[in-house]
Amino acid sequence: MVTLKLMSSEEFQQYLDISVVNYAKEKVASGNWSQEESLTKAKEEYARLLPDGEKSENNYLYNVLHENHAVGIIWLAQKTNGEGFIYDISISETYRGCGYGKEAMKEIEGIAKELGMTKIGLHVFGHNLVARGLYESLGYETTNVVMVKEI
Repeated sequence: MVTLKLMSSEEFQQYLDISVVNYAKEKVASGNWSQEESLTKAKEEYARLLPDGEKSENNYLYNVLHENHAVGIIWLAQKTNGEGFIYDISISETYRGCGYGKEAMKEIEGIAKELGMTKIGLHVFGHNLVARGLYESLGYETTNVVMVKEI
């Protein structure tokens, strides 16, 4: 149903421009960052994680394709001891609910195995119930929960 294709430099720049803004918004929505600091912090975090852009060592940034048409992205990083981490998966709004996210997750598992990974982790914002449901349906288990209460 979907295939994964490594991003070109141009595709990576387009991804970065959009994802930094979206990440900043998610951090604000989750109560982690203030609106004022969010964009700066998001840029800093992406620069730290991807110092050489799409060519950053042990990072694999893919376009999710359906019939050769980009429907989203997925970013896998190879950590130590056979562990991987999905830093980002995003399906374009137009294509959400069509199963592309689930298929991309299955494809990335195959790639992770080929790279020698035996475990994949990811982070999901607590308010993103749709994503949480998807990950649980694929066998991901909750390992930590951070809770906050406004007082």
